[in-house]
Parts: sequence; C-alpha cells; structure tokens
Amino acid sequence: MARLPVIVGFGGINSAGRTSSHQAYRRIVFDLLPSSIQQDVLLDLATITNMAEHKNGLWYTNGGEALDAAALVDSIGESLLARTLIRRIHPSLFDVDHVVLHKSTTLQSSQSEEKLSFTIKTRSLPNDRPTNWQVTELSDILSEVVVDGNLETFIKDTRPLSVKAAGQLPTGFDPSKLYQSRNHPRGLQMTVYGASDAVKSSGIDWEIIRSKVAPDQMAVYAANSIGQMDDLGFGGMLKSALMGKRTTSKHLPLGYAQMPADFVNAYILGSVGNVGTAIGACATYFFNLEKAIEGIKTGKFRVAMVGGSDAPITPEIIEGFRTMGALAEDTALLALDEITNQEEPDHTRSCRPFAQNCGFTIGESSQWTLLMDDELAIELGAEIFGSIPAVFSHADGHKKSISAPGIGNYLTMSKAMAYLQNIIGNDGLIQRTFIQAHGTSTPQNRITESHVLSKAATSFGATEIPVVAMKAFLGHSQGTAGGDQLHLSLGVWKDGILPGITTSHAVADDVYQDGLKFQLKHEAYGKDYFDAALLNSKGFGGNNATAVLLSPIQTMKMLSKRYSAEQISTYQAKNIDVSAAAEEYNQSAIRGETLPIYKFGFNVLGGEELSITDQEIRLPGYDMPVNLNIENEFSDLK
Repeated sequence: MARLPVIVGFGGINSAGRTSSHQAYRRIVFDLLPSSIQQDVLLDLATITNMAEHKNGLWYTNGGEALDAAALVDSIGESLLARTLIRRIHPSLFDVDHVVLHKSTTLQSSQSEEKLSFTIKTRSLPNDRPTNWQVTELSDILSEVVVDGNLETFIKDTRPLSVKAAGQLPTGFDPSKLYQSRNHPRGLQMTVYGASDAVKSSGIDWEIIRSKVAPDQMAVYAANSIGQMDDLGFGGMLKSALMGKRTTSKHLPLGYAQMPADFVNAYILGSVGNVGTAIGACATYFFNLEKAIEGIKTGKFRVAMVGGSDAPITPEIIEGFRTMGALAEDTALLALDEITNQEEPDHTRSCRPFAQNCGFTIGESSQWTLLMDDELAIELGAEIFGSIPAVFSHADGHKKSISAPGIGNYLTMSKAMAYLQNIIGNDGLIQRTFIQAHGTSTPQNRITESHVLSKAATSFGATEIPVVAMKAFLGHSQGTAGGDQLHLSLGVWKDGILPGITTSHAVADDVYQDGLKFQLKHEAYGKDYFDAALLNSKGFGGNNATAVLLSPIQTMKMLSKRYSAEQISTYQAKNIDVSAAAEEYNQSAIRGETLPIYKFGFNVLGGEELSITDQEIRLPGYDMPVNLNIENEFSDLK
C-alpha cells in the first residue's frame, strides 16, 4: 500500500512577500480580497520591509508616529505594494544605471607638480583606442595599482544595464539582519528565513515531529540551479583575485548549489536523515520534490523537507542571460508597446507569458515544502494543505542546441494527465483541474509550451483547461520557480481565486489554444471548485517536469477511504489545536515578533556519543533508534 505524501507546511519568501499562510498569494490577488485580509497582507509587508514596528498594540512608523493598524495601512499601504512583485531593481542590490566594469590596461605615466598624465591602452575590446587622461588622484580612475615595470591595473568604468527589472524580494527586507548571518551569501540567508517559515507554518513543534520518526526516516532535498553567485559565494571566489582582493575560505564552500540542503540539515532541523540535491535548471525544485515523494510513497521516509533558494539578481547573471537573448530588455519592451516618448517601460509588466513578449524577467526566491506520509499527518493532526502523489520528469533526447526545447515535456505533461485521470476521472481532469504553466515570457516558450499543453489537453478531450503563470508577478527564480508555482497554487483552495496572467493583455497569435483557456484576469471559482492542479516546468538542457497536486478536499476524500470515521474524527479534533498554533505563528510573524530558526553549534554530536549495536544505533536527542535490521532485497540470489 503506497503512502500518500501530504503537504503539512510551506513557507519562504519571494517578490510577493512571505509565502506561509498564503501571504504571497494574497499579495497577488490583493484587489479581490476583503479589507480585513488586505490589512493583514499590508501589515506583514510593513514589518518584513522595516517600514513599521509593532509595539504595545500600536504600529510605529520610521518617523516615530504611532498609529493603529487601519491608520497605518491607509498611510503607507500604496508604498508597501510598490515594494513588491516585479519592478525596477532597487539600489539595495546594485545600481542598474552604474554597473562597474573593469578593463585591463597598460599604463605609461609622467608626473608634474600639479597633475598626473596617463596614456591608457585598454585591452578589453578590439576597437579600444589609446586615451589620454589627466587626473589629480589615481583612485579617480583606477581600482587597483600593481607596480611591476609597466603598471598592470584596472580602469574603472560604469555603464547602465539594458535590463533593469527583476522580481526582487520586497524592498527593505534584509534576511541577514534576522540571525547571525556571518557573511553568508544572500541565497543562504534566504534559506534560513524560508525553511524556518515552512517549519513554523505547520503549527507542530519540530521536536514533536522528530520524536515520532526514526533519524533515518527523514529526508532533505534542496538546491538552487546556479549556486551562490554573489560576492559572498562563487562570485567572490571568481572575482577577488582578479581585482586584487583576498579570496576567503568561505567563498568556495558556501557557493555550492547543494548548500540550501546543507544549511537546513545543519542549522535548522538537525537532521541526520537522507540528503540529496538534484539540479535541473528550471525543473530543479520538481526534481527534488520527485525524490521526496517517491521516498515517502515507498515508506523509506516519513518526513521530508523539499526546498530551493535562488538569488540570481546580479549584474553578471543578468548579463549572461541577456547575451543569450533570454531577458526582456527595456528597449524591446518599449518597442512592444510602441512607446517612443519615454526612456523606460512599465517594469511591472516586464513579464508577459503567452502574450507578445520579448524575454523573461529574473527573480529571486526561497521556497520550502514540509511533507509527511498520510499516517503520520493523521496521527499528529497536521494541517493538510494538499498532496502530491506524483512528479514526472523526462529529458528531450537528441537535440542540436542544448538550450533549445525538445520533446521531453510532452511526455511529462501527458503522463501527469493520464495519472491524474486515474485518480479523479476524466471529468475531474478536464473540468476541475488548472495548469500552472512554466510561462517564462519568451517568444519561444509561448509557442513550444502552449503546443505541449494543447496537444496533451486535446488528447484527453479537454476544451478549456484554465492555464495561468505565476512568473507574470514573481519573475523567474530559476531552480526555485517550481516552489513558487506550488505554494501560490495552494492559495486557490484557501481563498477560491485563481490568479490570472494580468500582465498579458492578449494572447499572442502564435500561441496554441485548443483545449485550453489562457486566463488573463483573476477569477473567483470558489474554494472547492478545483480538485487538482498540474504544475509544469520545461528548462534549459532538456530538464522537464510536471507535478500532480491534489486539493485538500480531494486529499481528505481519498484518506477517508483509508481511515475509519473514528480515526478521522480524532484527527479533526487534534487539528483544531494545530491550526490555532499555525495561525498564532502567522499573527506573530505579521507583528514582527518571530525570528528564523538558526541553531549554530547546537547539540553537535561526535561518534563517541552514539550507542551502536548490531541491531540499532541510538542518537542523543532522538527518541527512536536507527534500525539495523536491513532487509536484503536480493535474498533469492543468495
């Protein structure tokens, strides 16, 4: 009997805000929500962006003004909303108008009493010409000086980026200030915040969960797709020596793509269970999710944390994608809208999935999903937000360009539809399922992905399966994009609103639409309308995945056939307290009263502290042992 992997907690941070308790989802459908929920969204944004502080029942602005909640959101509500979603990159990351370049030079100098004269031959571009400079201080033009015959040095230069928009975390949010970050790269700072948010969102203390599970029955699967490429990670390692700076001992180890999983094990959960990192470009999150749910279904694990944390908004990564022609540049966006009388486009509409578009918009995000097998969830009274019975992943086969799309996504989507049809029937598939598309906003994706979706949908008799794409609001967070798709889809069953692709005003003529309904506005279907969702990813290199997500109602309907009425009643009674604890965490987070879990140097174990026999291993701090009675699956070959 396969165990059903159920979602019992989720959290993180992206450009829409905090993910737990559906806060980020609610930012996106903000205009359709009742005023009381809108107020919670704004108050949450006020605290995480450091625009206000809650003390003694009142909210204090940065100017020291004391206001009640209603007055605060009236005062700064619009400003808070403007600090979220896709927008112009804020200088808190870097100045998009003055990105520093360094050109290698040969320097010949002569000095008079009044000034220094230089003839500088730049060697970075073939058409550079010798240039005469007259300056008072070397530092005016040089970033480093190395004296060795002719001076080998770097000349400072700046220029604006042609890509100025991104799905940046809410302006003012700084995860490094919430714990002892010790020069951690931004992606790992986000990991600590996001994974902590997911654990606390469950409403069940982690120590209670750990007491019910053997140490080797836990798993953490997480990664990002690029690595930590800012100056505190791989970026610093690659640049420091070339710029005459010191490479630190942290640059290399903290840059690895598996570090989000390592940080969760070492500093948050203290897990000694299974660990793994699957990397597959845009499908990275779903690849890690697949590993977790297969382990839970087979009984190998009882609890798993799946996550990702990508912080790719750096000049170097943006330039890399831009030179591929993958990003939406300002000039191209202005041309799309036929605007000639302004310098910059509306950056909030940079990402336009399945419309006339010109490239994707990069984003940053940290997302974490806490999964259990159904038996443990029922025993603990866990909040069940939905379930994920399967993820399908396939490669593209032979291809010419490694970055070009191929056939693998036809396999993943068709198999996911066939699998889902076996669970909820054909009517459930074609009438009560929505598709959360990859939806990058590139001209190539709108054609290729729409053909995949249309071909699969019509094969099963569908006429108008709703298709939406969260990247329209969040940008493309690379390997973590699947987590954005998953967690914001869960909100549909909380508030009943399916977010539309509102940045796209019309579907492009070359988009395949048979069997599909590309939803360009938010629509209220009701909390119990959809039974399921299909989450799709088609990434560079032939990394394709489609996840099957079942609604909480559909999940409980299935579990009611596995458990007796008495067991379900007992579960529901326990769930009252769990739900209350989860909401108390939510309100505490809104008030800014909670900090991330960060257990540095906490309960560090050595081998001498373990109790080992030929039957089991007992670890201090764990109630249950590691069982060494390991089955030989090949006993017939003895």
